[in-house]
Amino acid sequence: MKLHIRKGDFLKDWQTAERSTSSKSTISSLTGILLRAEGKDKGILLEATDLKTSIKCVSNSVTIEEEGEVVLPVRIVGDLFKKAPADEFTVQIVDGKGTITAGRNRYRFTTYPAKEFPKLPVSESAPLFCTIGAADLLRTILEGTVASTTGDEFPKYLGTAFFQLRDKELRVISTDGRRLSLSKCYPSQTGPDGDFLLPIAGVRELQRLLSALDRDAPIRVVADDSLVFFQMGSMEFSVRKVETAFPNYEKILNPQSTTTLTVERDALIAALERVDIVVRDFTRMVLFHLSPEGDLTLTGKAPETGSVREILDGTIEGEPLTVAFNVGYFLDGLKALYGEKASMSFNGSEGQMTMLRPGETNFLYMVMPIKLTESDLSRDDDDENGEAGAGAE
Repeated sequence: MKLHIRKGDFLKDWQTAERSTSSKSTISSLTGILLRAEGKDKGILLEATDLKTSIKCVSNSVTIEEEGEVVLPVRIVGDLFKKAPADEFTVQIVDGKGTITAGRNRYRFTTYPAKEFPKLPVSESAPLFCTIGAADLLRTILEGTVASTTGDEFPKYLGTAFFQLRDKELRVISTDGRRLSLSKCYPSQTGPDGDFLLPIAGVRELQRLLSALDRDAPIRVVADDSLVFFQMGSMEFSVRKVETAFPNYEKILNPQSTTTLTVERDALIAALERVDIVVRDFTRMVLFHLSPEGDLTLTGKAPETGSVREILDGTIEGEPLTVAFNVGYFLDGLKALYGEKASMSFNGSEGQMTMLRPGETNFLYMVMPIKLTESDLSRDDDDENGEAGAGAE
């Protein structure tokens, strides 16, 4: 096998494949990338997998002088590729030994046999789930996974994103038990209604791939019983499904509310970030005091740090309300909203808060409040009375 490589563009393809390798695996071939050169007039195929996700992509930045296939170890060969002192270089493999020639410089390395690389799944027989533009899919995933959590969580659905296709509408939903985010879009082509769960780690890698594509690039999504394939031009990324049930989230999409708030999004984000400076090393709890036809007041307190009180303009309707939230959870939803304003509905002091863009329904973020005790409320009242007394003096 002998390849003449144009470094710049090839490295982009190599690094795309590199992220799907497994650096900690005890299986040598999983720590490398399979290069397959099968025709001098074709590009070279790169394949990588960590057994949970897989990627296949074609690089056209290579001239194939001799055909063949080999697994190149990422840790050594990848670094040599990146630091090669020439814009073009040659890679030759003979009897499992590799050589990189860059100008007058030469580097030798060992390889892994191609036969040890796992056979990646094929998507030819997988039925269509949907076809959608890259920008629409990226937005829907970014918004729909705001409430996700990472790590080996139990139950398993906590570390997943739920993709649901119904009546030609695609939804992406996530929850960590205390909050829920839901985003939706409308694919240009759909298959039968269906759904699947994907691990957040795989979805995050999909986000990175989508962000590098043209906005209007079509993404064809096909799925079989165990895998979902995202086909993006000359690249195919597959993710293994999580075999567990996602909760019936529609039961908690409660339209009831006692109080509503519309506020400048950036102003609320800035105020909450200042509150977080005080409470972040304690409970991260912020109290919302909503007064109809009045101001929005935010308060927070930490015994060893201090206290904070922020007053904002907002449009408040309904009943007066004092309610507490985790400030980090609240900020996550606000930052995902975009737009100038945020619209929120509160269902009492113990019911869910639902956040929307004013006049839109394609993104919803829901957070459960922190249950307040009498001591929480009394400490807050004492703090406000103390400030008022200090001002009177």
